[in-house]
Amino acid sequence: MKTKLQMASLALLILSGASTLAGGTGPRDPGALVGAWRMTSLEVGTPGNLRRVPYSGQIIFTKSGTMSVQAMNPDVNAPDTPYTVNGYEAFYGTVNVNQAAGTFVVTVQSAAARALIGQRLTRNFSVSEKRLVLTPTNPAEGWRVTYERF
Repeated sequence: MKTKLQMASLALLILSGASTLAGGTGPRDPGALVGAWRMTSLEVGTPGNLRRVPYSGQIIFTKSGTMSVQAMNPDVNAPDTPYTVNGYEAFYGTVNVNQAAGTFVVTVQSAAARALIGQRLTRNFSVSEKRLVLTPTNPAEGWRVTYERF
């Protein structure tokens, strides 16, 4: 009896590991987010009153649970923000995804704006086959960014 229970436990462990490798739903599995996405629009302002800003950039999610983002404001006189240095935003980190809630948390490991390093940034997301929309979990931050899959 004990051997059958151990075998069943081992089989369950192997199957759960295989589903994670094949795109399961563990917290580090970015699922449908995996891939490279090109920014198509950035909007800033108050909720319900967002205006487009001429940004360009990309975001990449890996199967192993990392995320990197790069974006640039072409306005050389644009003031820095908590995310930018000289109009450029770039950071990288591990990502934990909650598919059911439509959120992810990235723990920043490296960033152009060094004050971001070590921060945990939580974002809302909606993803379709070719479109990804990110918004802050705090609407007071006032932005929305849209990407298309490469």
